[in-house]
Amino acid sequence: MDNYKLYIFDWDGTLMDSIARIVTSIQVAAERLSLTPPSDDDAKSIIGLSLVPALQKLFPGIAQETVNDMVAAYKAEYSATNVASPLFEHVEAMLAMLKQQNKLVAVATGKARQGLNHMLDETQLHQHFDMTICADESVSKPAPDMIHQLLAKLNVKPQEAVMIGDSRHDLNMANNAGVASIGITVGADKREHLDACQPNAIVDSIVELKALVTGH
Repeated sequence: MDNYKLYIFDWDGTLMDSIARIVTSIQVAAERLSLTPPSDDDAKSIIGLSLVPALQKLFPGIAQETVNDMVAAYKAEYSATNVASPLFEHVEAMLAMLKQQNKLVAVATGKARQGLNHMLDETQLHQHFDMTICADESVSKPAPDMIHQLLAKLNVKPQEAVMIGDSRHDLNMANNAGVASIGITVGADKREHLDACQPNAIVDSIVELKALVTGH
């Protein structure tokens, strides 16, 4: 799958090993607001969605004021936690090779712009991306809007793009946008959840993904 013009990556659980940090932050924030903390699997199931709809799905029926409090508590905990969230090994080499091959590379993430910019500054990956789009700039996955915006801005046809992600929300967004997709099992969702979305391929590591998208 090295013949596409545009490669769109999810961030959390795809490029960055941040799932444990997200899950812990959700659980601690819930405890602080006297909500029942979700299980690890339940917390993982909403990763990829924008934060507000994710929390509404995790805590159905909670008041909007509580949602707002939960957003603030989650962001505070995510910033303060000592749970590490490094890039997956070989990510930078993969992105650099795609750029050497004159591919367009983008990010479509459930993170807010402030959060993604902080991560891009921290990892110094800015130069590898032609465009990034965040949850507070579009409609939440699995709606196709993020991909549609990327295609329009970068002048790419749907058949020239592929979405790479670790969650069902990433792959369903790709399906809804009419683009190819690759699932990766290093993040939020198990293989069976990814397989149910009928992606074009599923890989189990960044090394395998790098070989698939670059031919090397």
